[in-house]
Amino acid sequence: MEYKELLDFTNKLERAAFIDNEFKEYAYLDRPLPIGYEQTISQPSLVLEMTFMLAPDKSSKVLEIGTGSGYQTALLAEFSGSVFTVERIKELAKKARGKLEHLGYANIFYKIGDGSKGWRENAPYDRIMVTAAAEQVPSELIKQIKPGGKMIIPVGPRSKQELQLITKDLEGKIDIQNQGEVMFVEMKGGL
Repeated sequence: MEYKELLDFTNKLERAAFIDNEFKEYAYLDRPLPIGYEQTISQPSLVLEMTFMLAPDKSSKVLEIGTGSGYQTALLAEFSGSVFTVERIKELAKKARGKLEHLGYANIFYKIGDGSKGWRENAPYDRIMVTAAAEQVPSELIKQIKPGGKMIIPVGPRSKQELQLITKDLEGKIDIQNQGEVMFVEMKGGL
């Protein structure tokens, strides 16, 4: 995936279509916005950077934790072979699914549940995108990364989170690189 190709698609993707409240008029701003249920849609620049760091391709099987509005899911679906997305809030999951199906994505599979547990039935995954901050990296998600795969996840308390790029080599060895400070809603569920 080329950065320019990703940037062009991000610029084309209508962010306002993923916001159903009074904040819709601010969709053009590069900042997070509330989408209800104490959740947010991330700023486009961060969605772009996280997707680029994850580097999915058309052969990638991707697990997304936190469907939210579906905005990040659309980017993943555009550049991946398949996306398995987990959202714990039923109402958000239903809205996002409707929007993504309307856009014509047929390579997305949906689950309502605890994202910290991943989606074992379809593991392992080439890529895992986590869009909620965990106090610590859920061990279940580490297990679901395919050898040679990677995960991007915000880690830490609400006041100080680091975006971590986690790679698993072909022997199963884990490498963690800090990609800078971020602020995401907190992951709920068992760790």
